This record gives sequence, structure tokens and C-alpha cells, in this order.
Amino acid sequence: MFVRSILSSYSKLFAGAALALMAVSLAGCNDTVAEKAEPPRPVLVATAHYAAETPERSFVGTIRPRIESDLGFRVAGKVAKRLVEVGQTVEVGQPLATLDEVDLKLQAEQAVAEQTAATGVLAQAAAAEQRAKDLKAKGWTTDAQLDQSRAAADEARARLNRAERSVELTKNSLSYATLNADARGVVTATLIEPGQVVAAGQASIRVARFAEKEAVVAIPETLVGRAKSGVASVTLWSEPNKKYTAKLREIAPAADPATRTYLAKFSLPEADDKVALGMTATLTLSDAATERVARLPLSALFNEGGKPSFYVVDDNGGVTLKPVTVKSYESKDVVITGGVEEGAKIVALGVQKLDPGQRVRIVSSLSF
Repeated sequence: MFVRSILSSYSKLFAGAALALMAVSLAGCNDTVAEKAEPPRPVLVATAHYAAETPERSFVGTIRPRIESDLGFRVAGKVAKRLVEVGQTVEVGQPLATLDEVDLKLQAEQAVAEQTAATGVLAQAAAAEQRAKDLKAKGWTTDAQLDQSRAAADEARARLNRAERSVELTKNSLSYATLNADARGVVTATLIEPGQVVAAGQASIRVARFAEKEAVVAIPETLVGRAKSGVASVTLWSEPNKKYTAKLREIAPAADPATRTYLAKFSLPEADDKVALGMTATLTLSDAATERVARLPLSALFNEGGKPSFYVVDDNGGVTLKPVTVKSYESKDVVITGGVEEGAKIVALGVQKLDPGQRVRIVSSLSF
């Protein structure tokens, strides 16, 4: 009984010593943890730099003529010759095609013959009128006979006048048998062939004028306002280093039902011979007014409560989450107009692993 009591006392003593030793060990561990606090996280930063920027958007378009006319004969007839081919350059007044002139020449000869006959009739009527006047002066004829002579002479004059007009019309018709170019341009389509009978006014040769050229592009509905008020320029794929001034001439009143874009036509007042019809062109639209913006990497953006924000590093190495005003998103960058100060250090990578107030260490900076 005595031995059992002694053993029980020793057990309690050892248990107390073990607990004390464990407490000392835990205290030592806590001191070690405190001594080994988490070091500042290394981060890559980008500096916010605001600069005046003119926003630009580019669109691919095609060079087309402002005026493309379907020329046709002003008289009906059978096509005798077609004198041009597609792609051929034509000058003002150059013959493009001709009609068979046989019938037109016969009509002209007939008109001349009628004019000659009318001239003879008028001569006789005028002589009869003069004789009637002389006889009336001597009292050898009546007023009725004089009036009849005058009426015959007036009718003869009217017939001669009509015959002269017919001669002019037939001469014009004969000249219309040759279809001439009314402006310098290029033939874009031939719609007739020799031997074909055409009606007056039927489209025969299509000519695109060189005088005025324009760039035709499709503009999305979000940029229609910029197209109307902004500054436009055109560069050719064949001449990428040369820029041509462009001015909006026309924009479609309704969007294309398939693409939801508006067809816009920009005139090119400075276009030279290097601007060929059908060439591919790039139209650049920029705002008339500039705006101060900052470009930062898209990876720096953090969504806080549905608002775009950046982690900004302060002078003490802590990070603060600040909301920003985003102007636009691009493939690799985000363009902001405010929210962070000029020169602010923005965490560029790994923002999902940061917390507000956390200490960081800048290891490198990106240039933007």
C-alpha cells in the first residue's frame, strides 16, 4: 500500500514536468514564428503615365469611282463596231462604239430634200404674195385674194422652218450613231456586241470616271458619330507610307441587316494616279479632340465588386486597391482616364494573390 502511494506521487510529478516542458516548447515555437514573419511578396509593377492621345480606329475598304455611268446611244439601231474593251482607259470624246449609219443617212438626205422643196414652195408663195400686193395697189384685185396670197406665203415659210429643223435633227441623229466618252475614265463593263440591235438609251458601255475617287468602308454603329465628326485618312496597301486626306461624303441611312454596319463613302480630294480603282485601302478614323489617358497591362486589372481596380504600391511598400475609369480594353492593354495618380506604381502581375494592406517588394518595372 505504501509502495503504491509512492508510485502514484512519482507519476503525478512526471506528468506535471512533462506539461511544463511542453508549454516551454510551445512558447519557443511561437517566438520562432514571430521571428520568422512572412517576407514582403516580390511584385512586378508598371508606372502610370498619362499622355495626350488621339484615339484611332482602322477599317479596310475599297477604292471606287464616285461616278460610274452606263453610257448608251441616243438613237436606236444596229451595233456596227465596239471600239473598247474592259479595263481600257478612255479620254473625253473618244469613240466607244458605232451604229450602222445607212438608215440615218437616208433620213438625213430625205430631210435635206424636203428642205429644198420647201424652199422652192416658199419662193413661189412669196412671189404670188408680192404680185397680189402690186395688183391691190392698182385696184385690180380684191382684199380676199391678197389675204389668200399672204396665207399661202406664211404657210410656205412655216414648212421651210419645219424642214430646216428636220435637217438639224437628222444631222444630230447621225452624230448620235457614234457613242463617245463624256469624261476621262476606265471601261468597267461592255454590255453590247457588234450585230446587236439596241434601243435608244439602252446601257451599252460602263465607264468609271477618274476625276473623283472615294474609299468605301463599312462602319460599325458605335463609330458612326466619330465618322461624322472625326478626322479621316486613307493609306493604300500598295503605298503604306503615303497618307491621303479623306472626307465623309455619304453614309447609309440604315444599317446592313446582315452585318449591322453602315456603308460610308469618303471622298479623296488628293488622290493621284497611284490610287487605282479597286485597290484595297485602310481608312483611319481619329477623334478631333485629344484626351489624356494612361495605358497599363491588362493583367494588372482586378475586379472588385464589379468595378475595375488596380493595386497601387505606396511609399511604405503596402498595396492599396483603387478603382479606375476605363476608356477601352485592347488585346494586351487597358486604357484608363483616371483613378490613379501620375507616376503611381501599379502591380502588373499576380494581383489575384494580393490583399489590401499587404506588404510587397518591387523587383522590376514595365515600361508603358
